[in-house]
Amino acid sequence: MRSSFVILGLLYSINVFAATPQALLKEYEVQAKQENSAFSGFSSDRGASFFRMERMHSDGKKVSCSTCHTADPRNQGKTRANKLIEPMAPIVNPQRFTDAAKVEKWFGRNCKDVLERACTAQEKGDYIQYLVNVK
Repeated sequence: MRSSFVILGLLYSINVFAATPQALLKEYEVQAKQENSAFSGFSSDRGASFFRMERMHSDGKKVSCSTCHTADPRNQGKTRANKLIEPMAPIVNPQRFTDAAKVEKWFGRNCKDVLERACTAQEKGDYIQYLVNVK
């Protein structure tokens, strides 16, 4: 009986950390419906706009996702400290959006840095929808 619990626990932990962009989109869809009853699906076009839209930061500088990730998500970006960021587009970086914990960690940090707030589930889903459609 105990070994059954260990196996179930291991399978659960694998599912928590192993993901696909499609699985993440399903999770964000559930959350988006909870946040907004009028939610009707993710949009690659909204995700592209979200990625490129410049916002005025409280420090007076214009900032967007593409500030660090470049205008082309197939390219490497750089942090403000000149550290390389692997491409965002799964077409060139198949590891992107395969670890749910990392995805949440980076949405948490980057949304706070760019938007100065948490991203909504719809924003996260639109963003991923856009990036998985980049060819």
